[in-house]
Amino acid sequence: MRWTRGLKVSAEMLMAHKLRTLLSLLGIVVGIATVSVMAAVGRGSERKVMDGIRSMGTNLISVSAGKVTLIAGRERQGAVVTTLLPEDAGAIQSSASDLVALVAPTQSKKLPVKFEEVGLKTNIVGTTPEFLAIRNLRLQAGEIFDDQDNRASRRVAVVGQTMVRELFAGVSPLGQTIRVGKVPFEVIGILAPAGVDINGADQDDQILIPLRTALRRAFNIVYVNNIYIQVRSEEQMEACAGRLSEILRDRHRLRAGKPDDFTIQNQAELLKAQQETQQTFTSLTVGVASLSLAVGGVGILAVMLMSVRERVKEIGLRRALGARRGDILFQFLVEAVMLSLSGGIVGVFVGIIVTFVVAHLAGWEAILSPQTILLAVASSVGIGLLFGTIPARKASLASPVQSLRAE
Repeated sequence: MRWTRGLKVSAEMLMAHKLRTLLSLLGIVVGIATVSVMAAVGRGSERKVMDGIRSMGTNLISVSAGKVTLIAGRERQGAVVTTLLPEDAGAIQSSASDLVALVAPTQSKKLPVKFEEVGLKTNIVGTTPEFLAIRNLRLQAGEIFDDQDNRASRRVAVVGQTMVRELFAGVSPLGQTIRVGKVPFEVIGILAPAGVDINGADQDDQILIPLRTALRRAFNIVYVNNIYIQVRSEEQMEACAGRLSEILRDRHRLRAGKPDDFTIQNQAELLKAQQETQQTFTSLTVGVASLSLAVGGVGILAVMLMSVRERVKEIGLRRALGARRGDILFQFLVEAVMLSLSGGIVGVFVGIIVTFVVAHLAGWEAILSPQTILLAVASSVGIGLLFGTIPARKASLASPVQSLRAE
C-alpha cells in the first residue's frame, strides 16, 4: 500500500507541473541518449578495427625492413633499409618449417600505370603466390601467377577492383596489356573486393606482379621491404617470432648488443594494442557523455528543491496527521526516481533511434548491446536517487509547526 500510494501521489504531483517536469526530463533524456549513442558507436568502431586486423591474415607475423612504429594506430616506416632480402624468406621457410606454414616476401612502390590512353598511379606489389593465402585475398576472375612465373620473371599481373573500375572503365581486364612505367604486363587475374586494411591502405588499389619481375624490371633493386609469415597455429605465434629474430640476426650478422635492422610485428600483439586503444577511446567518450547525465541530475535536484519549497504546508500537515520522517523521505525519493526513470526510458528509445540514423547516414557500424541499455536505465535510477536524496532529506527534516505556519 505504501508503494502504491507513493507512486500515485508522485505521479499526480509531477503531472500538476507538466512544463517543469518536461524540462527536467529533457536533461536525463539527452544524457541517456548521448551515452547510448557513444557506447554503441564505440563498440562498433572497436569491432571494425578488430575485424580489419583479422582480415589482414590468419596467424600473421610481418617482418619489416628497418624500424616501424605505430602512429595514430597506423604503421609508419623510417628510413629505407636494404638488408631484408628475398633469400631471408627462403631461410625462414626452411629453418622454421615446424612453425611456419607460408612465407611471402614483398616489395611495393607507387608507379604510373597506363592502359591505352588512360593513365594513373597505383601501388605495385611484387610478391609470390603465397601472398594471397597469407593476406586473405581472393581472386574474382582469372588466375594468380605461380612459382614458375616468378622464377622466369614473367611480365604478368593481377589487378585490384579500383584498377578494374578506373583504368579499364568497363573493358574486361583479362588478357589486356598494361604498362607499369615502361614495362608491358599481361593481366591474368582480378582480385575480389578487399577494402581498406588497418593501416588505411586501399587493398583494391594495387597490382600484384611476380617478385623477381618487380625487383628486376619495375623497381631495379634487390631487397624487399616486408616478409609476411603465416604461423601454423595461434599458440606458436610467440615462439615463431623469437625464432624469426634469431634467424634474421644470424643472417644479417648482427652482433650481440647491436639493434635489429628489422621489425617483427605479431598479429596477436597488434590486436591487443588496438583493442586497448579502442577501449580507452570508448571509455573517454562515454565519460564525456556522462557529463550530460550530471547536468540532468542537477535539473532533477533543482526541480525537487523547488517542489519541497512549494509544498511546505503539505509536508507540515502530513507530519501533523502522523506521517513519519521516513514517509516524507520515501515520498520525495519516489518522485525523483520516477522523474529520472521516465527520462531514462525515453532516453534509451531516443538513443536507439539516433544510433541507427547516425550509423546509416555516416556509414558507421554501431552495436547496441542489452548490457548498455540496462546500464543506461540503471544510471537514470541512480541519478534520481543521488540527486533526489538532498531535497528528500530536507523535506523529512522540516518541523511540522514551522511548516504549517509558513506562508
